Amino acid sequence: MKTAEIKRRFLAHFEGAGHTVVPSAPLPAIADPNLLFINAGMVQFVPFFLGQRTPPYPRAASVQKCIRTPDIDEVGKTSRHGTFFQMNGNFSFGDYFKEGAIKLAWDLSTKPVDQGGFGLDADRIWATVYLDDDEAIEIWKRTGLPAERIVRRGKKDNFWSMGIPGPAGPCSELYYDRGPAYGREGGPEVDEDRYLEFWNLVFMQYEITNVRSKEDFDIVGELPNKNIDTGMGLERIASILQGVDNLYEIDEVNPVLAKAAEMTGKRYGQAVSHVAAESHPDDVRLRVIADHVRTALMVISDGVTPSNEGRGYVLRRILRRAIRSIRLLGWHEGPALPILLPIARDCMSPSYPEVAADYERISQYAYGEEEAFLQTLRAGTTILDLAVTETKAAAKSVLPGDKAFQLHDTYGFPIDLTLEIAAEQGLTVDEEGFRRLMAEQRTRAKADAKARKTGHADLSQFRAALEQGGPVEFTGYREVARESVVRSLLGAAAAGQGEEVSLVLDATPFYAEGGGQMPDLGVITTGSGKVEVLDVQTPLPGLIVHRVKVLEGEIRPGESAFAEIDTARRRAVSRAHTATHLIHQTMRNFLGESATQAGSLNAPGRLRFDFNTPGAVPQSVLHDVEQQVNEVLLRDLLVHAFITSQEEARKLGAMALFGEKYGDEVRVVEVGDYARELCGGTHVERSSQLGLVKILSESSIGSGVRRVEALVGLDAFGHLAREHVLVSRLAELFRVPGDQVADRVEQTVAQLRDAERELEKLRTQLVLANAGGLADAAKDVHGVAYVGTEAPEGTSANEVRTLVQEIRGRIPADRPAVVAVAARAGGKASLVVGLNAAAKGRGLSAGDLVKGALSGRGGGNADLAQGGGVPAAEAPNLLAAVERAL
Repeated sequence: MKTAEIKRRFLAHFEGAGHTVVPSAPLPAIADPNLLFINAGMVQFVPFFLGQRTPPYPRAASVQKCIRTPDIDEVGKTSRHGTFFQMNGNFSFGDYFKEGAIKLAWDLSTKPVDQGGFGLDADRIWATVYLDDDEAIEIWKRTGLPAERIVRRGKKDNFWSMGIPGPAGPCSELYYDRGPAYGREGGPEVDEDRYLEFWNLVFMQYEITNVRSKEDFDIVGELPNKNIDTGMGLERIASILQGVDNLYEIDEVNPVLAKAAEMTGKRYGQAVSHVAAESHPDDVRLRVIADHVRTALMVISDGVTPSNEGRGYVLRRILRRAIRSIRLLGWHEGPALPILLPIARDCMSPSYPEVAADYERISQYAYGEEEAFLQTLRAGTTILDLAVTETKAAAKSVLPGDKAFQLHDTYGFPIDLTLEIAAEQGLTVDEEGFRRLMAEQRTRAKADAKARKTGHADLSQFRAALEQGGPVEFTGYREVARESVVRSLLGAAAAGQGEEVSLVLDATPFYAEGGGQMPDLGVITTGSGKVEVLDVQTPLPGLIVHRVKVLEGEIRPGESAFAEIDTARRRAVSRAHTATHLIHQTMRNFLGESATQAGSLNAPGRLRFDFNTPGAVPQSVLHDVEQQVNEVLLRDLLVHAFITSQEEARKLGAMALFGEKYGDEVRVVEVGDYARELCGGTHVERSSQLGLVKILSESSIGSGVRRVEALVGLDAFGHLAREHVLVSRLAELFRVPGDQVADRVEQTVAQLRDAERELEKLRTQLVLANAGGLADAAKDVHGVAYVGTEAPEGTSANEVRTLVQEIRGRIPADRPAVVAVAARAGGKASLVVGLNAAAKGRGLSAGDLVKGALSGRGGGNADLAQGGGVPAAEAPNLLAAVERAL
């Protein structure tokens, strides 16, 4: 029975029993700060179980996509561990309880195939129950399961909770006996490879508190509504129904495994045992490839892209483990994912058609990551191999932490890969040393960043200022100037003319840098002085600090002040910020919802917008984006900001920046009905106030991240005016219409390149014309034919090497010959030395001669070597040094 059919039957069974079929939630569990990915079928229903929300239906069923990575190192070594899996689940919210759950599970499991069930042999099913759950035991007996196949187990195995205070309860697990070929007789307690768990029925009936561990907590009492949460591993039941040994051999996974085996010339299934733990290492690697390729497909499909943090790092690690595994199996004929990923797509698309529809984007990210990793492997593996050799030569078994850190910091070599390779060589890694160096680097980076923002001020001063005066009120949304009070000067009792100091007001209209928006600048005037605001930061939540320079008089704490921002700058920055929102929305319109913001800078009249997308954005798309944005400006849409709850903002479809942390209340900025985004920045009042948006460039700033730079308002008009003058001038010089300038410039550049190539050719011919004469005039130095000469000034390095080889070739092969040519360019001298086989036979080496002349610098081999970087006046001395060495 195909996996897609198993899924269909499961949902049909429960839909027929009054359950609402709920679609799988996306893998990234954005609503839960404790999870990178959804890891269980019940995650999207947690608010119902906790009583936070009223469920819209009493019963539900789903097939949820899940990711679990804590056991990633066990993938391939057991029949149960996989990173991506699908969880069939049925749920009751205060509706049916134990008897209903057990009956529904038993019916689907044992009902004949021709009646819509799975047709499992009832005589091979076992059940486990919690130690004192006599009620569940009696229900199983009434169902028809004999007492000898019902096993009582403790909290570790048969009591479920989320690991936090809240609902919990005993559970009952179903196991299927796969027969003596898979292990020992005696039930699940004896062997969980032979007796494979395929369904877990959780009876949520208690409220627990003081959770100290999975097995140590206090039960407060019974829940007012008893709930059911079940989970049937789709891959596990598929392996049973398809009669295969493990989840890697089912129809959704095995084709990838088989192709990887074919590519590498390996034969899968070399072990004589059915037990996965006794598998051949090649089998384990093939399973890793199959599992990880499928996982990467599904994770990218749900919008995650490779990166060095969070979900992106998990994806990167999974992809890189797959790539390295296939290379360890002997595949070195280029990228493997273009062969394997389409197979995974074809396996998964019957259940998830979106992976086929979105495959172009998915594959761009995956293939790009493989190309980048292959480059990392080439550089890093060489360095790591050397470090391993040095460690073994020193009779040590631990690779130093600084070596692992160097690999990570310099070559981008992941620590988990270093650990794996070291383990294969019988070594461990000083992980503590590595983590310490990583922590030191992060601390330095944070300190440097903080210092740049706070002028190296003592952070304790900021904490004291916040504790003494409380949060500073920001009033800049509704006003550009206000009466205020100088609450404190950090680290100073007063500041005089010319001094710079950090100043805190009790309330301020100055926007502090944040969310990509640059800070407001302006002036603050008191009765005794006037200061210029140079920067505004929020070093601690709630504390707004102004970095100021005293222009006149003196400034002291406690004085009344008038704070006034530079309104022209504020308007220019606000135009840029609103333009960023419009570009963000328009990029998503053209490139899809995965084109999410990855960073921004909103400065006066200009913006920088970083966003996720797998490849370069075509010029035609950039043109269309720019045009659509400017059409929005012409619509003169109202720009409106309001405060609401996070939940309500999500319902409205407001975009939130991935990775940003928001409070319960959020600020939403709308540009008419066109764009809606969570944002704390300042904006224009109407879209027409932007005037014009001009996109200047689009480029890559990292794997899967692109950057657009643009001008807004008068800056955009000024840019276009300058371009118009430039085009007009070029049109005049080339004597063509303006729309033909680009073609004429391209044509002229091509002609210049052709001329340069011709000049290069002529220069080379001129240099080589004297080769014969120089060879004939070779000087005999202790039996060696020596030619030492200077090339004409400006001769290229390639031409110098060609000259050396040409002269060497004109000297009889049986006569030892050494040719040295010095050249001068850019105020520096270089030296190239070549010698023939007869000279090598006398123990001479071109590399040694170059290093001798250049005091150890330079390099090459025994036949040809070069070096340089000394003052041009040293050219004759270099030739003389070579002659002295003969």
